[in-house]
Amino acid sequence: MLAELLAVVAPVYIAIGIGWAWGRAGRVWSTELVTDLIMTVGAPCLVFSSLVGMDVDRGALGAMALAAFAAFAAMAALGAVVLKLGRQPIQSFLAPVVFPNAGNMGLPVCLFAFGDEGLALAVAFYSVAAFTQYSAGIWLWSGRISGAEPLRTPLFWSAIVAAAVVAGSVPVPDWILRTTELLGAFTIPLMQISLGFSLASIELSAIPRSLALSALRLGLGLAVGFSLATGLGFTGAARGVLILQCSMPVAVLNYLLAEKYQRHPSEVASLVVLSTLLSLVALPLILAWVL
Repeated sequence: MLAELLAVVAPVYIAIGIGWAWGRAGRVWSTELVTDLIMTVGAPCLVFSSLVGMDVDRGALGAMALAAFAAFAAMAALGAVVLKLGRQPIQSFLAPVVFPNAGNMGLPVCLFAFGDEGLALAVAFYSVAAFTQYSAGIWLWSGRISGAEPLRTPLFWSAIVAAAVVAGSVPVPDWILRTTELLGAFTIPLMQISLGFSLASIELSAIPRSLALSALRLGLGLAVGFSLATGLGFTGAARGVLILQCSMPVAVLNYLLAEKYQRHPSEVASLVVLSTLLSLVALPLILAWVL
């Protein structure tokens, strides 16, 4: 079991460590360039190639997408209640509690744990997570509702096209599939290295509150993921992916949006770091359970 766990988590931790060491060494890194490459090219291609090119039952993909929507709704409702009871600013801390790092950490962990099937299911979850964060998440951060933001996200359109292709059993030419596979291949390692670099450049603040909210993110995600997987009758890779994706640490995008809209950015940054550090301990335990 130990060797199996190391085979899953070691590549993820090593890639994150490379990014952290790169940042601590003061080497050149363009966060804006890397983010643009991932969000406009890499992630959309990964979503398309994973959903279209892998031999995964379309019903399983649809069920995972619906489960993801249910998970975010449940985490938002429960998170809001906990924050309200704890007299914490909901507009600043609800999004970090709700939105896990389903991309940088979730995708590689699910890939190494469950193979191509796990990656395809994790991509379905990630697509919903990205859409929800670029819609409801931004509405929460900004304090205003606008339907335009998700429509400007290439990831949204790649998921829509992939869903249409899968639903209609539309044949995809090999050159398109291979091109998207090639361009999508750089996404996961670049996400992990980018996460490590971000962790190296973030300073901690308000540590007691950040630790409590980090624990809330991981604990709430685990509880919701397990409850939904059990209630929906998920088994095998689908059960493991749902639980793992819901249990990931705070997504880095939360810090970028907190900085943009000036919603306690330093504390949200601490949440990213501390929840990621906590997950380094929690993730092997969760993996040992779901495997």
